[in-house]
Amino acid sequence: MTLKIIASQCTSCSACEPECPNVAISEKNGTFVIDPKKCTECLGHFDEPQCAAVCPVDNTCVIDNSFPRYQPPA
Repeated sequence: MTLKIIASQCTSCSACEPECPNVAISEKNGTFVIDPKKCTECLGHFDEPQCAAVCPVDNTCVIDNSFPRYQPPA
């Protein structure tokens, strides 16, 4: 699974964007979005997803169940 940002809760504070080790977060139409092709849930970098850790609004960066869980290359 990858993470997604709930657009209706995003305050566009930009705290998440510089924290992403995969450069998967960008601004789009006034809110931030996560590119599911780049998101690794911070596995291999941090113990928890950094977007969720720094977001000032609880439960804004959440698991997106419409994508399969990230699998690191073998």
